[in-house]
Amino acid sequence: MYKGVSVIDVHGHLSTPPHFRAHAMNLVALRTPSESALAIPEPAMKQALDRHLRMMDERNIDVQLISPRPVAMLHWERPFLVEAWSRTTNDTIAGQCKLYPNRFAGVAQLPQSPELNIKACVAELERAIRDLGFVGAILNPDPGANRQAPGVDDPAWFPLYEAAESLNMTLVIHPSISRDPRIERIPHSYQYNNMTEEALATLLYEHSDVFKHFPKLRVVVCHCGGCLRRLLEIGDVLDNSDPKSPVIGASGEQGGGQVGTAIATQAAVTAVERHDWRDNLFFDTCAYDPWFLGAAIRQYGPARMVFGTEAPGSGTAILNPRTGKPSDDVVAIIDRFDFLSDADKKAMFHDNPLRVFPLLKGKAGLA
Repeated sequence: MYKGVSVIDVHGHLSTPPHFRAHAMNLVALRTPSESALAIPEPAMKQALDRHLRMMDERNIDVQLISPRPVAMLHWERPFLVEAWSRTTNDTIAGQCKLYPNRFAGVAQLPQSPELNIKACVAELERAIRDLGFVGAILNPDPGANRQAPGVDDPAWFPLYEAAESLNMTLVIHPSISRDPRIERIPHSYQYNNMTEEALATLLYEHSDVFKHFPKLRVVVCHCGGCLRRLLEIGDVLDNSDPKSPVIGASGEQGGGQVGTAIATQAAVTAVERHDWRDNLFFDTCAYDPWFLGAAIRQYGPARMVFGTEAPGSGTAILNPRTGKPSDDVVAIIDRFDFLSDADKKAMFHDNPLRVFPLLKGKAGLA
């Protein structure tokens, strides 16, 4: 709880004992999905979930949306294997939500592959929402881990967007691994892939007509959208967390290197269409550096931020020296931001998740 409101964490991943990933390894090695089903002894699953729930309690998280661990989605594998693994993963998430219906809600894995496999993705999306009671699904913009997939603005994705819109569910942009050989020496290089693919997805959504085609589609980009903007742009608000913030204007000067090119006038610059996707495109707060997170909230504004932590996960073992708590205790970070009002903080913790994930209403005791 935070000052009387329940805290809803939209960015959680399922915790499982070793049996879960051992099953994935066997699936990949044997390449025969029909030969075995996942079986996890109840005591082993309980131990994993007890630890997970203890960490949620320590971080003041009341309800968490749990999704697959992105590095274990196997999207780079053959479609028939990914389809089997996705069903297994979603059934496991559904089982955990059934065990703790007041603490967890499900976000599905889609059986994405280098071939995109959109028809199978739509079928599993419908099963997850209608049969398993999930509220969202992960969309990996680079399923082949080779940066060869079409951008998220490409019509190839439109059948999935159409299904998401018709089901009134929410898509969550979260990449997986990268097979780019240039980054192999970087520890946990998937984190770099998160940054680049999420930033690219954000820009493609912002500068395309996806939300004109699908005006009721809601997309959450994880990790504050991957990267922050480093440049000021004419027409933007300088600080979206401040209702009185000035709007960025022209300097009256032009840049260098313009010889031989037409110089745009101020009238032409201001005439460029500026899209407003505040009802469609959102960002979670899963960033552990307080300066980075604070800048993201200022850039996007509290109304477009939904609370997310990924706890327990990559920030669990690292202590934040400013709060004296694990770095994935994001409530403690946001609570210290003096540029936000209590109403802003409560909105990010509670109101915005319910607005962005409307299927949450009526689940986990949420009105």
